[in-house]
Amino acid sequence: MEVARDIASLQKAVGEARAGGLRVGLVPTMGALHAGHLSLVSEALRATEYVVVSIFVNPTQFGPSEDFDAYPRPEESDLAACNDVGVDLVFAPSVDQVYPGAIATTIHVAGLSDTLCGPHRPGHFDGVATVVAKLFNLVRPDVAFFGRKDAQQLAIIRRMGADLNFPVAVEGCPTVREADGLALSSRNAYLSTDERARAIALHDALAAARDRIRAGTRNAAPLVREMASIVQKSRPTAVDYISAVDPDSLRPIDTIEGPVLLALAVRYGKTRLIDNVLVDPTERG
Repeated sequence: MEVARDIASLQKAVGEARAGGLRVGLVPTMGALHAGHLSLVSEALRATEYVVVSIFVNPTQFGPSEDFDAYPRPEESDLAACNDVGVDLVFAPSVDQVYPGAIATTIHVAGLSDTLCGPHRPGHFDGVATVVAKLFNLVRPDVAFFGRKDAQQLAIIRRMGADLNFPVAVEGCPTVREADGLALSSRNAYLSTDERARAIALHDALAAARDRIRAGTRNAAPLVREMASIVQKSRPTAVDYISAVDPDSLRPIDTIEGPVLLALAVRYGKTRLIDNVLVDPTERG
C-alpha cells in the first residue's frame, strides 16, 4: 500500500493505475476509521480495481464551536486498517496541501444544504461539497463511495456531481450498526457509558416508525410524534430535528406515497448524533 502526502504523489500513482486500465474507486474519510468506513472500502474493492482512501480532517466543514481540534486523528491505526483490507493508496495530505492559500471559491447546493442539519451547522455542507469536489478533481475516480448514514451529505454530493458534470458515479452504501442498532460513528467515542445506552433510542424511534409504515400508516405526522416521544424518553440534551422527508428533495412530506427518509439529529451531552432509515411503503415485514 502506498501513502501519498502531496498532490503530485497522489496523481502520479493514480495516473499509473489508470494508464494500466484499472477502474479507480475513492472512499473519502476524515479518518478515525471504524467498521462503517471499512464497509465502504470493501464495496470499493468489489466494484473497482484500484482503491484510494483519503484521510483528511477538513477544517472548512467545522463550525466555530465544533470539534475540529479535538477530532480524533489515529493515523497509525487508520493506515494499518487500510493496509490490512487491501487498499491500494491512502491520500493523507496536510491542510496546506488541500488549501494552499485563502480559498475564494466554495460550493453551495441550494435547497438540499438548507434543511435538516443545515440550519444547525451553518456552512458545514458548503465545506463538504467543496472538499469533495476537490477530491473528485484530484483523484478523478470512476466511482466514489459514501455511507447512507449521512443521507443529506449523500444527496448533496449526488446533486453537486450531476450539476457540475463530474464523471463520477456516486455510490451510497448501507449504514453499519452495532448489535443494539446504534449507527457506527467516529463521534460515538465521545459518549459516556450512560449517554451511549440512552442513544439507542435513535434507532428504536426509527425502527418503530418504519414498522408502522410497513403496517400501512401513510400520515407522516403521527410517525414523527411517535419518534419524538421515544427519543424524549431517553433524556436527550437537545433534539435538532426529527423529520419525515422526500429522499431526493429532503423536503418534509405529509402523506407517504413512495419511499420516505426518516431522519433525526439528537444531542447527548456534547455529542451530536445523526441517523436515518429509508423506508419503501410497499415493503412488508
